[in-house]
Amino acid sequence: MYSRFASRRSLARVVTGASLALACSAAWVSSAFAQSAVPAALAPSDATHVIATLKASGTQIYLCKRDANNKLSWAFKAPSAELYDASGELIVTHSAGPSWAAADGSKITGEVLQQAPSADQPGSIPLLLLRATNAAGPGLLSPVRYVQRLDTHGGVAPTGPCTQEGQEGRSPYIARYVFLG
Repeated sequence: MYSRFASRRSLARVVTGASLALACSAAWVSSAFAQSAVPAALAPSDATHVIATLKASGTQIYLCKRDANNKLSWAFKAPSAELYDASGELIVTHSAGPSWAAADGSKITGEVLQQAPSADQPGSIPLLLLRATNAAGPGLLSPVRYVQRLDTHGGVAPTGPCTQEGQEGRSPYIARYVFLG
């Protein structure tokens, strides 16, 4: 009888411990990926609705060039990222232009209107507000008027020196992109 009671008590401890660990993990995950507030400068007053909010994972590509003082330094070249929906499905690719191409064939390019520092992640690429230009093809991206790049982590120029003109450097980054109509 004692062994049955001890087994139940052990089982109860395991279940309680597992429940507590799961609750702590869920709280940590949600806080680690909590979305920060959008700075006022990056919120267009004439946007009427959110078309899509996608998580991006990719690299910022830098090129070793001579600056105004004829010194070699890293200069931004282009992004290369994949944007996923909440279920993890690849929805959009992001590349030079800047441009975005959806799996349904719709495409947009953008021009930077505003930027703000990544206050939550110092040492990360800035947050951006871009105006969508040159929409092509019907689909997800065709009604997009603005794109916000938010919650950036990483992506700044490589920390190592560039030693040869034309050398390429890549810095991984993650971000949240919000497409607004």
